[in-house]
Amino acid sequence: MRTGITRAEFLRLGAGAAFYAMSPFSLGADMGQQPLRRRAIPTSGEQLPVIGVGTYRGFDISSADGAAWADCRKVLETLFAAGGSVIDSSPMYGQAEEAVGGLLNELQGHERAFVATKVWTQGRQQGVEQMQDSMRLLQRQRIDLMQVHNLVDWQEHLVTLRQWKEEGRIRYLGVTHYTSSAYDQLEKVLSAEKLDFLQINYSLNDREAEQRILPLAQERGVAVLINRPFGGGNLLRNFLKQPVPQWAGEYNCTSWPQLLLKFCLSHPAVTCVIPGTGNPRHMLDNLQAGRGKDADQAFRERLIQSV
Repeated sequence: MRTGITRAEFLRLGAGAAFYAMSPFSLGADMGQQPLRRRAIPTSGEQLPVIGVGTYRGFDISSADGAAWADCRKVLETLFAAGGSVIDSSPMYGQAEEAVGGLLNELQGHERAFVATKVWTQGRQQGVEQMQDSMRLLQRQRIDLMQVHNLVDWQEHLVTLRQWKEEGRIRYLGVTHYTSSAYDQLEKVLSAEKLDFLQINYSLNDREAEQRILPLAQERGVAVLINRPFGGGNLLRNFLKQPVPQWAGEYNCTSWPQLLLKFCLSHPAVTCVIPGTGNPRHMLDNLQAGRGKDADQAFRERLIQSV
């Protein structure tokens, strides 16, 4: 017998249903109408919205997948309507890059989107070919952010990325990882190389990045994207079994996903959080974490005690 509830079920019940019954958000002074907060990319000063969307799994679809395609289109519409822009993808995410490119064309959204993707292969020529393929699938002549995925052959690819940045094919370059086992190597790369972005895992129950990686990124002037903000294991599922704490309203949060995203944003090194979803209701919920009162030390301590 299944126990607990899923996030989708939560959003249809109790606080979730009440939240979505509002038009669009009756949270204090029209919280839902407030634009997303923005944070600067250190190397340029460009302001980036603090909530974006990841495309792993959710966007691994084609236009033939009618309902799923409509949902992902609505996800991007919801992101843009809130003033968001960051869309993160990868060649390893199945059809996600092609789906993003097609949906942005349908929405005439290329100018509104900050598109990030990755190179994930060995060798210079293979990297060049993979990135060219990504540009074709995304239907972009220039990629906003190209990242070396999981540090695979990073020395070789960073040479190419610097050349492409000078030529205007990409705007920013960076590296990614998703596990603390890579932090020793990641620390060396951050210390030795000039990067625009780092994408890393960080969540309420996976806080090892606080020790060295996030402070080093801040010291080196590197923007930080956060993946896996809902942690590993059953963190979010377990929280969804519990009521949202009463004090959450002090920070304009109405759901556990918002609290977990705002926790990530409470670290000063973090520029943007990119929770993955192909569900427009989840996207709407996630965006609320980018509004309202900023999380402070009291917020962090309260939430940490909840784990």
